[in-house]
This record gives sequence, C-alpha cells and structure tokens, in this order.
Amino acid sequence: MTGPAYGLVCLTTGPEIRFRTTTLTRYRALNPDQRYGTLLELYADNVARVRRAADYCAARGIRLYRLSSSLFPMLDLDGDDTGAQVLTHLAPQLRDAGHAFQDHGVRVLMHPEQFIVLNSDRPEVRESSLRAITTHAQVMDALNLERSTWNLLLLHGGKGGRARELQAIIPDLPDAVRLRLGLENDERAYSPRDLLPVCEATGTPLIFDAHHHVVHDRLPDQEDPSVRECVLAARRTWTPPEWQVVHLSNGLDGPQDRRHSWLIDQVPSAYHDVPWIEVEAKGKEEALVALGACAPTLTA
Repeated sequence: MTGPAYGLVCLTTGPEIRFRTTTLTRYRALNPDQRYGTLLELYADNVARVRRAADYCAARGIRLYRLSSSLFPMLDLDGDDTGAQVLTHLAPQLRDAGHAFQDHGVRVLMHPEQFIVLNSDRPEVRESSLRAITTHAQVMDALNLERSTWNLLLLHGGKGGRARELQAIIPDLPDAVRLRLGLENDERAYSPRDLLPVCEATGTPLIFDAHHHVVHDRLPDQEDPSVRECVLAARRTWTPPEWQVVHLSNGLDGPQDRRHSWLIDQVPSAYHDVPWIEVEAKGKEEALVALGACAPTLTA
C-alpha cells in the first residue's frame, strides 16, 4: 500500500448515491399487504443504489465505503417480520451488490446510529439495541461480507460509566455481530483510555477518532503528542494491524467544535502511517477530492 485508503461515508453530496426511506408513522398507516409492497419497492431501490455505490467507488479509486445504517427501515421492528421477509426475497440482488464491492476491492463497513446502547442500565434499551445491531449484521451477511473486522460493525461505548458492563456483554453477542465489532472513542462518555481495557479483554479493535479525543480531553489541536500515543495503542488492538481504521474530521469553528467541517483542513501527523482513514466531513466526496484521494469527474 503506497498511501492511506481514504473512506467515503454513506451518502454523497451529489445525486449519485441517495437512499430512500420512510417513517414509522407512514408505515403503520398501511395494511399488511401495503406494508410488504412498500418495503419491497423501497428496499429493492436501495439495494440497486448500493450496487451502484460499488461502481461509484471503484471509478473514483475509493477503497473504503461506509454503508448507510438506514438502508432498510422497519427491519428491526419488534414483532413485525415484514422487512425480514422482503430482505429474503431480495437475497440474489443483495449478494450481487456485496460481490461488486469485493470484485472492486472496496472495503465495506457500517456505523449504526448512536441510539444503540448495548450497556444501557435499562433492559428495554439493551433489548432493542441488540435487536438493531443484529439486523445490521444480518444485512452484512446478506451482502455476503466477511464476518471479520475487515467489514466492521462500529459502535461507540454507549452508556457512560458502564465499561465493565460493555466488556461483559461483548463475548455473548451473536457471531455475526461479535466477529465484526469495533469500538470508537467519543467526545463525552468514552476516551481511548476508557475503551482500551475493554478492547484488549475482548479482542475488539479500537477505532481511534482524533477529533473526538481533542474535544473530550480539551486539547489544543490534533498535533498533541497524545494523538500519536492513541494511534499506536489502538493499532495494538487490531489483528492484523494492517487493517487499522481511524476516523478523520475537523471541527467546523476550531478544534473544540464537535460539528464536522465541510472539508479537511488538517490531517494529524500522527496518522502518517495509518493504512485506512475514514473521512467524516460534511463535503463527503468533495473532501476526498481535496485530499487527493478521489477522482473528481468520473461517472459511476
């Protein structure tokens, strides 16, 4: 590898990869037959867009892609398996989309929403969180993506002050989740120092985010020496270390701003030898172009 592989996150700012959705209110207003038909049309369209996303990335030299966590709305509804039935119906198209990423050599991951809190102190939240993360893993299985951290399912630490509970939960997760699981530090609840013992004890890789680290520890910028220390500590949790993924973003109005900027103005020097860098910038593919990591004019 001659340089880092920069990753595109979910949607593009242009019209090429736009996924459809629906609301729970609209869905519940439908009768059972209408629900199936509505989800079939929506899911089929989104699967086709996922397939095009593989070609989009390949045409631009993008080697890492984060799938939207909202591809298949209503899939994790408790007591309603309509979404699961539709997904089974679309199994051939899903496999084709997954194979397209593999054929193009594009690494795929997912980062489910922050409402997934496996270590919540509320049983109903733990239950719904497990159901949600399991459906994400089912999607990755349906795409025939490897059950390993090559195809990450990435979560934050969850409920603050409950690292021990998180550590106890991970070994009992379904294989489809556990074998893909990675944990990321955040701005408020879990620093790298908090997550490292969990990662080391459970064999779960740490995805280091320098922006989150700077905000959490109130550091002057991403050139603080601790950033390099965290990069190396996180790398030791990866097997193999060549699969290490970090997140890259800048604050909109300075290092302490939690909001992401449109483009990337600063790449921390501590990232100089990181192989996989997921870019979390509002400008999406425009930010990759500015980094020299994405061809700007090719069509998918």
